[in-house]
Amino acid sequence: MPAWAARRGARLPVRFRPVRAVTIADSKLSVEDHPDPKPGAGECLVRVRAAGLNGADMMQRRGLYPAPPGAPQDIPGLELAGEVLDRGPGANRFELGDRVMGIVAGGGQAELAVVHERILMPVPDNLGWPEAGGVPEVFTTAHDGVFTQAGLKPGERLLVHGGAGGVGTAAIQLGHAAGARVTASVRNPDHRSKVAALGAEVIAPDGFEEHGPFDVILELVGAPNLLGNLQALDSWGRIMVIGISAGAQTEVNLGLAMQKRARILGSTLRTRPIEEKALTARAMERSVLPLLASGAVHVPLAATYPLEDAVAAYDRFGAGGKLGKIVLTMGG
Repeated sequence: MPAWAARRGARLPVRFRPVRAVTIADSKLSVEDHPDPKPGAGECLVRVRAAGLNGADMMQRRGLYPAPPGAPQDIPGLELAGEVLDRGPGANRFELGDRVMGIVAGGGQAELAVVHERILMPVPDNLGWPEAGGVPEVFTTAHDGVFTQAGLKPGERLLVHGGAGGVGTAAIQLGHAAGARVTASVRNPDHRSKVAALGAEVIAPDGFEEHGPFDVILELVGAPNLLGNLQALDSWGRIMVIGISAGAQTEVNLGLAMQKRARILGSTLRTRPIEEKALTARAMERSVLPLLASGAVHVPLAATYPLEDAVAAYDRFGAGGKLGKIVLTMGG
């Protein structure tokens, strides 16, 4: 860490070049110069050290998932980790130089980013920057969906579809740590043993219904699985939909849902108001950060790329077949 960042109360140093950031223009991706962002009331200016890639970034690149109002429209990135460089009026939760991480509605894949202090979380001491940059989006999504919304309890059975992805590997570990019995569907045979090591019984996606009944099903694939999910669900079971990459529309057997007293839930993080995002951050601090700090859960990294190689990182993500997170890193 630079000397100026280590000193409490230090101010933002003079910058001699523009901020570099991943930039989307007309569905084309590049790394371009941008003006320094300025923190407003309650906000922190963060020197970004690492930022994870997510499926939403791929959709935004294709023009299918624009950033919500108030977020940078041309700079993607839903999660980041770095150091607090400056604070806006009323922001006093963190000191200058503190290591922080958090979800953002956009703009995370840049050398500097502005984040409201209520959404930021401290980075556990044992996490390096690439790991920290891959934590916020996937672990927040997994914890909020599986526990806060679907109410998974110790001893219950959890099925995670798409168990080799970032949210999938997070959900498996959190479910296992909570004492649930976890099953994960993984299409790539080469990844199954590594996913099993995270705490799950690993199965092929085809015929997953035969492995039920499940109390909670985390749906990361989409509509094609819904009928099978209802068939595999136990009485009073919950289906938590947080991914629709394979499709968003299908027919639903309402009679089967009624028979099983099923609940079908859906969720996204990006467009939530700050009050709701702050609640997810506090839940992470209570329940997930201690697990990360102890090493009980971790961030599997598929690959890291420097910021200037963002196009290659996106291409690697789009090629599929990865296990864990792809993370962009920013130099010192």
